Amino acid sequence: MLKLNHSGFTLEAGTDEAGRGCLSGPVVAAAVILPENFHHDLLNDSKQISEKKRLELRPYIEKHALAFGVSFIHHQEVDELNVLQASITGMHRSIEQLSTPPEFIIVDGNKFKTYKEIPHETIVKGDAKFMSIAAASVLAKTYRDEYMEKIHQEFPQYNWKKNKGYPTKEHREAILEFGITPYHRKTFKLLPEQLKLKL
Repeated sequence: MLKLNHSGFTLEAGTDEAGRGCLSGPVVAAAVILPENFHHDLLNDSKQISEKKRLELRPYIEKHALAFGVSFIHHQEVDELNVLQASITGMHRSIEQLSTPPEFIIVDGNKFKTYKEIPHETIVKGDAKFMSIAAASVLAKTYRDEYMEKIHQEFPQYNWKKNKGYPTKEHREAILEFGITPYHRKTFKLLPEQLKLKL
């Protein structure tokens, strides 16, 4: 059962990201402040619910949240920053977009940097424990999936509409066969050692 609040502060923001482990495309982060009476039966960690349910939840979260923000850290910046810093930067930018500044921030995972001296706590598997983090995970995932489906039109041979840029066998075979696209992350190990790629 997801809890609504961790800190006791009314304006508690939950933040999460999607796409850290992908070989292509952006890291997308989101931050959400939910009202005290928020409830939706479907809400859970975005990895635990179907795409159809996530798409049903997204407009509900956006309509009922006190504030939300979504930010994209594109592949070039992921390469420049490294993926952990990209995730934290994305979360900071999402929090910055919140129309109401939070009094406390809860973060999915175990790494974060203080944002504007607002107290925070990192929570491992927070997206399966707290509603605001779960809501942020749904927004991050749906916005990222939508983007990957869009760039799939440009490079259908990688089947991003299905694998969303994750390192599936099919995705890696396409990289081996067709090389890399402008959307691939150059600092990631795009192929296992035994399959060398000419960059």
